[in-house]
Amino acid sequence: MMQRLSRARIVAGFYFQPNLVMSGTRNIFVTSALPNANGSIHLGHLLEHIQTDIWVRFQRLRGHRCVYVCADDTHGTGTMLKAEQLGVDAAAMIEGIRAEHEDDFKRFFVAHDNYYSTHSPENRALCESIYTRLNERGFIFTRDVEQLFDPQRKLYLADRYVTGECPRCGAHDQYGDNCERCGATYDATDLKNPKSVISGATPVLARSTHYFFDLPQFTDMLKRWTTSGTLQSEVSNKLAEWLEAGLKAWDISRDAPYFGFVIPGTTDKYFYVWMDAPIGYMASLANYCERHNDVVFDDYWHPEAATEVHHFIGKDIVNFHALFWPAVLEGAGYRKPTKVHVHGFITVDGTKMSKSRGTFINAGAYLKHLNPEYLRYYYAAKSNGTIDDIDISFDDFVQRVNSDLVGKVVNIASRCAGFINRLSAGQLAAQNPAPDLWAQFTNAAPRVAASYESGDYGRAVREIAALADLANQYIAQQAPWNLAKQPDQGAAVQAICSLGINLFKVLVVYLAPILPDTAARAQQFLNLERLRWDDAREWLGEHHINPFEPLLTRMERDALDRVVEESREVGSPDDDGTAAGDEDLIDIDTFAKVDLRVARVVNAEHVSGADKLIKLTLDLGDSQRQVFAGIKGAYQPDALIGRLTVVVANLQPRQMRFGISQGMVLAAGPGGSEIFLLAPDSGATPGMQVR
Repeated sequence: MMQRLSRARIVAGFYFQPNLVMSGTRNIFVTSALPNANGSIHLGHLLEHIQTDIWVRFQRLRGHRCVYVCADDTHGTGTMLKAEQLGVDAAAMIEGIRAEHEDDFKRFFVAHDNYYSTHSPENRALCESIYTRLNERGFIFTRDVEQLFDPQRKLYLADRYVTGECPRCGAHDQYGDNCERCGATYDATDLKNPKSVISGATPVLARSTHYFFDLPQFTDMLKRWTTSGTLQSEVSNKLAEWLEAGLKAWDISRDAPYFGFVIPGTTDKYFYVWMDAPIGYMASLANYCERHNDVVFDDYWHPEAATEVHHFIGKDIVNFHALFWPAVLEGAGYRKPTKVHVHGFITVDGTKMSKSRGTFINAGAYLKHLNPEYLRYYYAAKSNGTIDDIDISFDDFVQRVNSDLVGKVVNIASRCAGFINRLSAGQLAAQNPAPDLWAQFTNAAPRVAASYESGDYGRAVREIAALADLANQYIAQQAPWNLAKQPDQGAAVQAICSLGINLFKVLVVYLAPILPDTAARAQQFLNLERLRWDDAREWLGEHHINPFEPLLTRMERDALDRVVEESREVGSPDDDGTAAGDEDLIDIDTFAKVDLRVARVVNAEHVSGADKLIKLTLDLGDSQRQVFAGIKGAYQPDALIGRLTVVVANLQPRQMRFGISQGMVLAAGPGGSEIFLLAPDSGATPGMQVR
């Protein structure tokens, strides 16, 4: 009988019991990368979690046991600052966000067995235990480092909290690690005219003792592990370059103030978020084990465990998961991952997601207008098991859903079910009128399975669509609607349509990992007690089906347009710091219609849930307006009160998810922290028209 692994066992040492699953059945632990607790779930998160969920559902469909967990990545300076900004307790804030994230994933049919938090007692215990083992085995050391320090806020500044001029090309408003304009990489201390993003103060250099993990000691092990088939070849090749160039020790500490776990033996040093975040995978499993007696923690993490561990991640965090993480596990005496599945980024119509264009789409906005399985299918169709970026073309999105799912797959059942129910009282025929066609469908199972296993879901989708074409061609050639008009052709109609229903069942099995809700409703229509991978080969003869009800409806382009419109943030700059706009030229008469007026800011406040927006109350002399402006990178709200600006006074109000914006503020500058409004003493008065 399996036993639970208690928190005491996690800290004290190993508890190992051999895996007791049936022979031939795989026992797999699966994770997706942890979403950050500072924002909503968006298309990028959904790509990874849907890809993971498809793989997990496929394994379960095959009869393997998968435990799929995730958690919110909660720690760091960003969480601390956001909680301060909102005036709430950080722990309460992250729990509210965690619940929102979990709900969003569920509504996209992502079947986590446990969705937890890195700010948990299990994670604290595991972090302390792993750190202690690493320290005792000589893999931890300290040294003083020089960092930029915000003298106003009294905290050390991570690279993303410092901006300045690129030391190579002089570009303004570049972050402290690399230049987005020329691509140069550098240390934050190399920036010219640096500024704290948090307070606007000029940072100073300060020295502090940091704790380091001695990663170079694991170079030989990592060279073997990264070339052992645990990674895609393109990832392995890239890591080989880094390994040959030489690894550096990994800074695992941060100074107070910080939201996280205190390093044992210290009072003001905290584990860096990238130390405790991957351990959060283990902590989420430990929490799951506490509530499920049949799952044993060390069955997955003992170095001799016969089970599998699979991580699904984006290519931007490969160094953490394929260098740092396996080295930490090796040093602490745990097993290393079986495989790390790496995917690319999301682009929309060829460009990166943008709030101003409305293509930075959150889960909530999507679900108001569209079926979540549309996105699951499209992501599957575009996934090829490599690290290539995935582009969402809106026209292609609509066409694939309507053509493949509605026009091909669902069409088979809708064409045949009516004849079976009307002419044969819902009874399928025993005989198979086209054994060769049936064999084509059932013989495809190993190829489709191989595509799912490798993450090449697009190849599986193409194979399924091609089979659906064959089924529809057969039905069209046999034309049961014509035969049904002849009184003596009832048996022929039943046989043809019975084959159609059986072919549809095969396709449903193949698509079940991608479309779990549609598969569940198809299972009810087919009157089946179960739906497993091997059921694809089983012929339903003399079997009673239920009346057919539409399984999927056509996707309307205007519904997708509404999602985009709702996601658009008026006045929000694009990711490159420039506002998106219509590049078509306008004539002077059109420009003359724009009513530009001077306005005074009488109130300004942060917008909860928006990274760059400030809510402004503007006095135009004869009226007041509420306007949302994407200028948070340049101004704190309090600094705006009393300042003058120019506003487009005759712009049609726009409903945003944060409220109604009744105009647009005009400003000058390259963007980011350099956005300039009129000075309060410029001589202009509210209501003055700008010409």
